[in-house]
This record gives sequence, C-alpha cells and structure tokens, in this order.
Amino acid sequence: MSPTETTEEPYFFLSRPRRFGKTLLISTMQDFFEGKRELFDGLAAGELETEWASSPVIRLDMSMVKPVTVAGLRERLGDILSALEERFAVGERRATTLGGRLSALIECAAAGCEGSVVVLVDEYDAPLLNVIDDPETLDAFGDVMPEFYVPLKACDERLRFVFLTGITKFSQLSIFSELNNLVNISMNPAYAGICGITEDELNNQLADDVAGLAATLGVTASDAYALLKEHYDGYHFCAQSPDIYNPFSLLSAFFNGSVGSFWFETGTPSSLIRLLAAKGWQIVDLEEREALDTGFDVPTESMDTPLSMLYQAGYLTIKSYDPESTVYTLGIPNREVSRGLSEGLVRLGGQGALDEHSTFLIGLARSLRSGDLDGALARLRAYLAGIPYHLGSRDERGFQTKFYLILDLLGIQIETEFKTATGRVDAVVRARGNVYVFEFKYVRPATEALAQIDRKGYMVPFSAEEGRLLKIGVRFDPETQTVGDWVIREGRTGN
Repeated sequence: MSPTETTEEPYFFLSRPRRFGKTLLISTMQDFFEGKRELFDGLAAGELETEWASSPVIRLDMSMVKPVTVAGLRERLGDILSALEERFAVGERRATTLGGRLSALIECAAAGCEGSVVVLVDEYDAPLLNVIDDPETLDAFGDVMPEFYVPLKACDERLRFVFLTGITKFSQLSIFSELNNLVNISMNPAYAGICGITEDELNNQLADDVAGLAATLGVTASDAYALLKEHYDGYHFCAQSPDIYNPFSLLSAFFNGSVGSFWFETGTPSSLIRLLAAKGWQIVDLEEREALDTGFDVPTESMDTPLSMLYQAGYLTIKSYDPESTVYTLGIPNREVSRGLSEGLVRLGGQGALDEHSTFLIGLARSLRSGDLDGALARLRAYLAGIPYHLGSRDERGFQTKFYLILDLLGIQIETEFKTATGRVDAVVRARGNVYVFEFKYVRPATEALAQIDRKGYMVPFSAEEGRLLKIGVRFDPETQTVGDWVIREGRTGN
C-alpha cells in the first residue's frame, strides 16, 4: 500500500525501538506529501505518483518534549503549536486549549480543501516514556495528552493521511480508543523492513562500507559481516520478518571504524532496568520467553510483566513463532543489547562493583582466552566475593546470573541453558576456538556436576568442534556466596 492510496480510514501507527529510523521515515513522508518529486527520482516511491499534488503537512515532533512537570509539558506543547501557527499563518487564535489550537491549525492548513491535510506525529509517546517510572506524573501527563491529540479524530474530514510513530502503546492517551479505526502496521509483514537495515540491504547497498570497515579492523570482509551480524542483527518485527540490523549502531560502526555498543551509549534505558529489577527478572530469564500474540497489544500502563515493553523497546525480539498455538518465543536480539542490559543490571544492583574490580575482570578475560581455567575460576571466586549479595538470587540460578553477566560484559561468548537432546547445559563458553562446558551445583559437590555432564552426554554436541574442549563442574558456596571448588577434565571422548 502506498501512502497516497485511498483508504477508508487514513490513520496508521508504527511501533519501533528508539533510534531505529522512525524520524527519517517521517521526514521522507513529509517530502513525499509536499510534492518534492526531485528527491524521489530513480526510487520506487517516485513511480507511485503521477500528479505529485502537494498537501499541507503538519509535523509534530514529540521526541523533543522532555519536561517532567505538567506545567512544563503544556508550555512545550504550546511552543510546538506556536511554531506551526506561524508557519500556516493562523492569525488570531480561536481557542486557548491545546486541542482547540490544533483543531484551528488543521482547519487553517486545509484552507477550504477538504481531506487535504497530512499529520505526521513522530514519537507520539515520548512525553509519557520520559516519566514512565513516576506513576503520579505519568497519570497527570495522561490527562494532558488526550486533550492535545483529540482533534485527530474530530477533524478527520479535513485529513488526507495521519501517521504516528512511537515505541509503545498508551491506552490512556485515547488515540487507540478514539481512533478505533487506527491501522497498526507494527507487526504487518508488508512493513517488517520499513525501518532498520535488512540483511539484503547490508549485503548489497552497503557492501563497500563493510569492505571499508574490514580494512580498518584488519580482518576479511567475511569476518566483518560476522561481527556486524553478531552485534547488531537479530531484530524481527513479525513472524515472517527478514533479519533486520540496528541502523544507528550499524552506521556508527562504519563511521567510527569499530564495533561498539553505540545504541546503548546514546542513553541508558534506566526505567527498563529498574522495571526488570522490580519484577525480579534476571538477564538469563530473558532468553526463550514465550508470549501469546495478544500480549503484544497490551497497553503499557496495564501490563503485568515487562515482556511487551521490552519487545517494543528493542531489548527482546521474535525468535520463532508457532502458528498453531499462536505462541511467540522471544529473546535478546544480539550481543550489543545483551552487553548493555548486563551492564545496566550490574550497575543498578552492584553499586559500582564493576569499576572497583576491573583488575579482576581483565585478568579473568585473559585467563579464559588463554585456556587457563584454574586461573579464571580463582579470579572469579575473588570477584564474586566482592559483589553485593542482592545482585541475583542466593541460589544456583543467582550464581548462573552473575556468571553470565560477568562474561557477557567482558565480550566472552556465553550461552546459558544450552539445549541438548538429553537436557540443558548450565553454560557453554567459547573463547578463541576453545569450548568450555560448565555445570553448576549449589551446595552439592563439583564432582556431582561433572558426573551429570557425563551421564547426560552434554559433551556430544561439541565433539566435532576444533580447539580445546573442557568440561567443568563448579560448586557454589552458600556461605561465602562465591565459587567453592571445581573440577576440570578434558572433554573429548575417552577422557
């Protein structure tokens, strides 16, 4: 469907994570509706129109609305309307309320031509997300914003097209109830790649950029593709979605000539980190989370788990879908997100423990990468002894969480609850071609953990891999809340 096709209802909504190209999409739409044909020469969009009739476009950029008081919110919304009133020469205002002013603005922009006005709202939910962890202020903002948006329904005869972007769904804004004909295209397969960069686009349109990054890093193009995929790929916005890369991080990697955590560096998701902590969720709980298809449409203020919000914000993505049961399996999309969440959780619960123990962390990484497992576990024992007890539960699961967080932050590849044909391995660590299979026990001896690896044949899936293969049984001491003892054995058949 092109944006100019006549539809019974002209209202559309798209949810995507922050810095995923929503603003660029809005800008493109604005240029299209304003009839700037020359910008679309040679593009598919340029073939959609023959007359290129210009429409008045009212663009509301809510991403810049960041006050934390109701008075500040009203003032900032008023500033946005004032700039538009000047642009469209509204003249003497016929209303003083926010909604009344927007209505007058739409009427003036229409200038006697019914159904001609285009309204584009960028990050419609930004004012509320800014105060989402303050329930009292959130409720107060929820009383103001419906007043601002209500003309989008009242003036529909004057509107040609309305497009809203955002991250999540707030039912209290009345947009989703008043505009009961709003078409939500967020999980529509036809629009899965409308924001972000697909794998096909990376391989074709951006091949020269990948080659440049490879040259800077001193690796092959194939290695560069693998690095980019590991760090920035993995987003799926519907069951049939192509692989989609985080556009901000991908382009930042090309610009900086390095592979870093660019998305998280632009703003720590502190409200989500606090939400996870409040719900008692740990990062290892975010893999293979199941959700019904109805769970994606739950209003933010009424959700009873962080699952929907984490998905909409880009910290979880669709890994698979079972159409028979309509169950989605969600998980963390890539290494950048995993490391960002790990750091956020540790810094929230660990009260700076990472900074204080950086020497241990560096030594741990060196030991793991060199294959010195005894040295690595000795350092881990010392490090865990310094982490506050409340970072993770006081049980085997809590120890597994700490283990995951530490290695994830160091960039060591780790998979927890690794599925085999006979059970689940507590952790599989890969470092410089070596594979380390860990089984943890809380209180019970490390030899029992090692025996479980053998009894359930946990080493079999890795027997064909090159490099060193080790199996490690580890006991976690409930008294000291750190590593007690361990047993390390070669993992090849016959050892």
